[in-house]
Amino acid sequence: MNSKIKKFNKYSNNLRKLILDVYLKNGGHLSTSFSCIEILVSLHFGNFIKISKKNYKNKNRNIFILSKGHAELAYYSLMYKLGILNKKILYNETGSEQFTLGDHVDHKIPGVELTTGSLGHGLGFAAGISLAMKKNSKKYKQYVLLGDAECSEGSIWESALFASFQKLNNLVAIVDRNNIGALDYLANFTSMEPFKKKWESFGWFVQEVDGHSISDLLKSLKKCNKSNKPNIIIAKTTKGKGIKLLENNPIWHVKKLEDPSDILQAKKDLEE
Repeated sequence: MNSKIKKFNKYSNNLRKLILDVYLKNGGHLSTSFSCIEILVSLHFGNFIKISKKNYKNKNRNIFILSKGHAELAYYSLMYKLGILNKKILYNETGSEQFTLGDHVDHKIPGVELTTGSLGHGLGFAAGISLAMKKNSKKYKQYVLLGDAECSEGSIWESALFASFQKLNNLVAIVDRNNIGALDYLANFTSMEPFKKKWESFGWFVQEVDGHSISDLLKSLKKCNKSNKPNIIIAKTTKGKGIKLLENNPIWHVKKLEDPSDILQAKKDLEE
């Protein structure tokens, strides 16, 4: 394993530890945050998204949209790691309503481009920015992270058609493909297959990768924007990845991790 991949894996594990700590104090969506950690780390530490305390208000840069807004713990913890949020804000110790962190990301919080959690909006928003950038001859790229259950929303496919028609090759969508939507497995309430072929039929350049492999994610991100098609990376993940009790179990979308023995085991899992 080369040093860069090893370093990014360490970042991912440290981020999970921080998220668990914040969750135990303030609650939130734990398992859905854990499935997308390597995706967020690859994007932000792999220099695809260059956001900092100095430039987060500047729109002349690559933009990231967290469309699956219920991964708020992951994103807010990442913003803390990047120096955009301080510790008091992360742990909701400010006493200020302006910066109270909720259970979905909010555009009022530094580093957040769009309030999401009501699913199906992020791709259309990112596509609109992508079109504006192309029309203004700007080479910035837009990245959007979707949940796979979110892809049952009609607005996603409307946006997919729009992006293909406009040849928005500066748009990169990533699907957190954990096969769970809220409190059930996708197969029990919707038909997503053939998922890859659907995106291809809509005119997108499609890649499928292991969503917990930093190496695979970095390689796929580098392959984007090589054609005149919008890009999508289907990242196969495990909901709750890193804590065995949570992994691939829909109940932990909302069920609280509060039994002392479960908490102790969760912390041990993250030390392995």
